[in-house]
Amino acid sequence: MSPSLILVIFLVYTVLLFVVTWFTTRKADSQSFFIGNRISPWFVVAYGMIGASLSGVTFMSVPGWVKDTQFSYMVVVLGYLFGYFVIALVLLPLYYRLKLTSIYTYLDQRYGFWSYKTGAGFFIISRTLGASLRMFLVINVLQIFVFDAWNIPFWINTLVFLIFIILYTLKGGIRTIVWTDTLQTTFMLLAVVLSVIYISRNMNVPFLKMVSDISDSSVSRMFITDWHHERFFIKQFFSGIFITITMTGLDQEMMQKNLSCKNLKEAQKNMFTFSGILVFVNLLFLILGAFLLLFAQSKGVNVTSTDDLFPTIALNYLGPMAGVVFLIGLISAAFPSADGALTSLTTSISIDFLRINQRKGISEKTATRIRYAAHLSIALVFFISILIFRTLTDRAVIDKLFTIAGYTYGPLLGLYSFGLFTKRKADDRLTPFIAILSPVICFFLSKYSVQLFNGYKFGFELLLLNGFLTFVGLYIFSKKKI
Repeated sequence: MSPSLILVIFLVYTVLLFVVTWFTTRKADSQSFFIGNRISPWFVVAYGMIGASLSGVTFMSVPGWVKDTQFSYMVVVLGYLFGYFVIALVLLPLYYRLKLTSIYTYLDQRYGFWSYKTGAGFFIISRTLGASLRMFLVINVLQIFVFDAWNIPFWINTLVFLIFIILYTLKGGIRTIVWTDTLQTTFMLLAVVLSVIYISRNMNVPFLKMVSDISDSSVSRMFITDWHHERFFIKQFFSGIFITITMTGLDQEMMQKNLSCKNLKEAQKNMFTFSGILVFVNLLFLILGAFLLLFAQSKGVNVTSTDDLFPTIALNYLGPMAGVVFLIGLISAAFPSADGALTSLTTSISIDFLRINQRKGISEKTATRIRYAAHLSIALVFFISILIFRTLTDRAVIDKLFTIAGYTYGPLLGLYSFGLFTKRKADDRLTPFIAILSPVICFFLSKYSVQLFNGYKFGFELLLLNGFLTFVGLYIFSKKKI
């Protein structure tokens, strides 16, 4: 594919997003931006959240990951399903009962000022790092296949990408994202299905025959029974549960979309529907990964990173139409995670730190101006972070994402668990120190786990350990609630 064609596809797709934006931003105000005026249809939210949950990370890294981890990721996905039920039945009722705009306001009511700021601060760190990684993945593909051919620097590519996202989220916020995510989820899923078909046709092997070959091979191995292994199936399953609870239920970006539904019942219907579909979609991505692996083996395709497997085959081996499908899918996967992160971080900064919802007498014009300033500032942080990640390409991006989550979402898990399941009063002033110390301990335990624990290697369960240490720390420095 020529760089010009790739660029045209990107621009046409972006124009389509702006058409949706125009319809959704008319008469939009701060409440539209933060919670969509609580009028979002639950089925639209559920469908759109698929794209937001998967993102460019899943679109590229999960298929490439099959080479090293087979189908073991599916055990984590099954854990996700149970985690979503916990969110629907425990966390959503809490958020709706307290009528929250930012979910971290709960920490202010339960603990106090410092705990509140700590929780919101950890979210900002987590989402900034995660969103930057996701955006980097897509921007890097565009750089390799488009902008390098024209000798355009990586930073200009990044800047253009971010400007597009700023423009279509600046006014409408969550009201716009609910509908753009729906459009993008459709294109992303269509791209996966069509890519599987193109690979099957190119190899002249019927689809069902390829699926049969995969199921009979070691590629389809799902359960790893060696307890020393970092992907031991039991800890994979429980890690999936708590990854979902933290990265969705305790994440402002994902919950902000749920809170835009009309009421709790519709938000729960959204969560149940979304979780069921997501299991099937993740399985589809793993099947795509297995197809790509078989194709690479038969054609002698070699890549330096597993993240490069999908784009290399789609753009160089399957023909122009397959390349177009891949690019549309990649862009469709990238925008939902980027726009949602930018909107949720703007909400957290505006509500949790600038407190624009509690300033007496503040006009809508002033509130909008403050929100715009926060929006642009976060975009600048994204820009800097992506440039930094440009130098960190030695591991699968999804692995990095979950490693980061293990350190930054763990304290949130501990804070919410202690608040929900105990009636004790923690020392609010010590919460920041406990929340910082827990990830530090986890880092050293993970680094030296082989020596300390008879060959045991930490995987995603590091998140659970992190949350547990935070919980214990809060309990030690607490007293009975009066």
